[in-house]
Amino acid sequence: MAYEAQYYPGATSVAENRRKHMSGNVEKLREVSDDDLTLVLGHRAPGSDYPSTHPPLAEMGEPECSVREMVEPTPGAKAGDRVRYVQFVDSMYNAPSTPYFRSYAAAINYRGVDPGTLSGRQVVEARERDMEEIAKFQLETEMTCPALASLRGATVHGHSLRLPEDGIMFDMLDRCRLENGVVIMHKDQVGRAIDKKVDFGKAMSEDEAAKRTTIYRVDNVAFRDDAEVIEWVHTVFEKRTAYGFKPE
Repeated sequence: MAYEAQYYPGATSVAENRRKHMSGNVEKLREVSDDDLTLVLGHRAPGSDYPSTHPPLAEMGEPECSVREMVEPTPGAKAGDRVRYVQFVDSMYNAPSTPYFRSYAAAINYRGVDPGTLSGRQVVEARERDMEEIAKFQLETEMTCPALASLRGATVHGHSLRLPEDGIMFDMLDRCRLENGVVIMHKDQVGRAIDKKVDFGKAMSEDEAAKRTTIYRVDNVAFRDDAEVIEWVHTVFEKRTAYGFKPE
């Protein structure tokens, strides 16, 4: 029988959503064009070539190496792309994803990535075209609601603030707005004005966000209601603590 990875315990909707994010088995909800993605990331002009930090690997004439021969380089590494980043911020009010689960999704499903997990934001560094693949995947799928998550490369505040009346997570740099019922981004991830408004579609309703979230909340799915998760958290805590005392 083929092995089936077990990503996360639990029987609740939150546990199931966490498994979906970790496995990459998530529903696609919207389309983001390559040019629109390039605009909001802000690293290069849409349609321009990828700047490189070294020649393509095929042209470098590197010495023989058994490890290098075993490991297929990513498209970005193969082309010599420079390293660039994408950074997400997720609201604590039932955003679909969280910093940890964005990092899990990147580290489990992609190679050549460097995820960074902080309390209110999550960054992935990788070769530029590889990073864009990850960013596009997370933006287009149920991992992101355009009202409850956004790209913020600087001035990331807002994830823990109550939602305004329009439901758009507070942003000091005003990168996203609700216009005609859809969420648009009119600045790139560091707050610079861009040439066009990028349409990310409609925000999730409160009910849909509560159904798709990976966040345990006492006013939705409480952490203590998931018995299997509690059991495993206690098990890991107990064994890590006991190991710290070096039991004989």
